[in-house]
Amino acid sequence: MSFSEFDNPLWPLWAQVSRPSRYSGSEWRFSCPDDGEEKKEDSDALKICLAFPDVYEIGMSYYGFQLLASFLWKISGVVVDRVYCPWVDMERLLRANSLSLTSIERSLPLSAFDVVGFTLQHELGYTNVLTMLDLGGIPLRAESRDDRHPIVVAGGPGAFVPEPIAPFIDLFCVGEGEAVLPRLLASLKKTKTRLDALMACASLPGVYAPGFARPSYGEGGVVFDASASPMKLPVRRQFLASFDETPPPDTIIVPSVGIVHDRAALEVFRGCSRGCRFCQAGMTNRPVRERKAETVVSSLLDLARRTGWEEVGLLSLATCDYSAIDRVIEDLAPHLVEEGIHLSLPSLRMDGFSVTLAARLQKVRRGGLTFAPEAGTQRLRNVINKGIDEESIFTCLNEAFSKGWDRLKLYFMMGLPTETEEDLDGIVHLAQSAIRLARTHNRRRASISISVAGFVPKAHTPFQWERQNTVEEFREKGRRLKAQIKDKALSLKYHEPEQSFLEGALARGDRRLADVIETAWRKGARFDGWSETFNLRLWFEAFEECGLDPADYTRAREQDEALPWDIVDVGITKSFLWKERCAAYAERLTPDCREGCSACGLNCDIAAPKAMGL
Repeated sequence: MSFSEFDNPLWPLWAQVSRPSRYSGSEWRFSCPDDGEEKKEDSDALKICLAFPDVYEIGMSYYGFQLLASFLWKISGVVVDRVYCPWVDMERLLRANSLSLTSIERSLPLSAFDVVGFTLQHELGYTNVLTMLDLGGIPLRAESRDDRHPIVVAGGPGAFVPEPIAPFIDLFCVGEGEAVLPRLLASLKKTKTRLDALMACASLPGVYAPGFARPSYGEGGVVFDASASPMKLPVRRQFLASFDETPPPDTIIVPSVGIVHDRAALEVFRGCSRGCRFCQAGMTNRPVRERKAETVVSSLLDLARRTGWEEVGLLSLATCDYSAIDRVIEDLAPHLVEEGIHLSLPSLRMDGFSVTLAARLQKVRRGGLTFAPEAGTQRLRNVINKGIDEESIFTCLNEAFSKGWDRLKLYFMMGLPTETEEDLDGIVHLAQSAIRLARTHNRRRASISISVAGFVPKAHTPFQWERQNTVEEFREKGRRLKAQIKDKALSLKYHEPEQSFLEGALARGDRRLADVIETAWRKGARFDGWSETFNLRLWFEAFEECGLDPADYTRAREQDEALPWDIVDVGITKSFLWKERCAAYAERLTPDCREGCSACGLNCDIAAPKAMGL
């Protein structure tokens, strides 16, 4: 259903930019809704453009964006299009030629849509949101828009901490799109004016209309007044009670060029029961809801056969925790082997069971294995409630090397709460022990890649009150680790500390940061998650000009402090999170939810997903 390249007003610019395939729309969609053409011609249809604030190959690799598009295509009276953030070379050309950013399918400027919906996957994409609004002909600030402009909606993980970007967004969808969007779109279709639309949507469950919430700041934190609107605060996250409520996507877009995760993928379950204390997704996506094994097998085979991808993936926060994983692999394996399709398990637990699963798939193609011990010592793994012990780690490594793997990648964090030099050095010691173990198995070509990220305290987690390390502290810790790497079989990379610092400031920010974001953007901040374009100096200048200190946002918080993200209720109580923080400092583990309820605040039943309410 893609239009010809000559219908795209941007095609004369393609020869002047890197990767023109980002803008060409040369794609395949193996299944289209029957009423697609009718909806396109229906003047009463609600026109939605899904916007991803990063380049095409990143956005196309994000399963949630594909899932959302497939879900919306099935809604009657809705026309769906997509747009991705242009790279800096294309932005320059668009501005130089006075051209608008246009959508992929219909080549329409963003201002021509009724709704523009952003997926906020990461804090370092916020300046890209402003780029897309500006290039699309939409005023940056919601207060400057009128009935001529689209309603700007945002969802995804960023909606759980909406305040830093709130002045640029009309409506936030808090929770899972399948649970929030049908009611939201129905309300938008019934209303004629912007104010009527915002008022109607503000009364819906899971919708945050920031224009109706007035923040005030004091010594006790931030408080909100929404008394002049129908919105009830805090806004409660919405989620599907059962995965059976929404079928797997039967419409998927296949790019004609390579993307970051170049494969067909299927989500096997949502949520996580492990309770890692640093993990925002593990807290905000509770409870666990699984897809039926027979649905996974039939849908994944159908995806592979109809798209032509040579790799398929099973997605979740912890795929090895999927209760039907054995059955799914057993049923899939013969078909995949026969058809030469590789099955990837991107989230492996660090135990022998995970390696055994991977070994069962090696008949198709063998690659490296990736694990995330997260911390270098058992003490610190207990602090973060990682739930793996030293014995499990080395059982896993032993299994991997004995089954023929030569390449391993290990993920760690530095700057975790209570971290000591011994914990930090433990990262290298663990990797050194692993390479020695490999040599006992005669894995002479064995190599271990160590990746270390700076810990960023996230909202709605037990560590949301913690202080974040400074840029200098992160850099010194990274250098300390690098200095200890002597063995050529080991390599170590650590995440840019400047980017971790900015991420931390935005991840626990309030509405005052919107001025900083806009100022940094006007100074030229773009693609802050990309090392080749990131410039922290611009951000420090923006903070100074706005009269704010970034250290105020990376500082420790008080237990009774009113936090900017308290305006969102993810279902996990603040008292539970504080209890978990206390357990962390006591180095005490909290068991997996499947082993016993820890009373986090959700009314759920892991053993009976259908019983879970919204």
